[in-house]
Amino acid sequence: MQTRNQFCNCFAARQAARALTRVYERHLAPSGLTSSQFSILVAIDDVPGIGIRELSDELVMDRTSLVRALQPLQRDGLVAVSVAGADSRQKVYVLTPAGVARLEQASPLWEQAQAEFVERFGGDDAAAGAREAFHRMSRFD
Repeated sequence: MQTRNQFCNCFAARQAARALTRVYERHLAPSGLTSSQFSILVAIDDVPGIGIRELSDELVMDRTSLVRALQPLQRDGLVAVSVAGADSRQKVYVLTPAGVARLEQASPLWEQAQAEFVERFGGDDAAAGAREAFHRMSRFD
């Protein structure tokens, strides 16, 4: 019997995302980071002092989910939050020295996950194709 999910593009994309996430989670496990946490640390490392709105946009996460995702990173001393400028409502995020060290520890593990993906699914430009699909789809929002 065929089901609607067999023909659903959204379902197929979510299945693929879950399978891909398992690959990255397996590689990152020794670092104690999830793939989402790794992505958050990378985004903060790339733009130290990034605000929540910019971080939310970069990670394509709603702010509420992002704040919840940041809490364990702050609790574990990997991310620090401070107030930017005169507007005490504007919080910015930076990696702590422990966060930098954890990111350095996790990066070779992430590289292994990247290499496994390329080996199993194709060339180095797979991420570029996925980003292009995302940008095309984001016009529907």
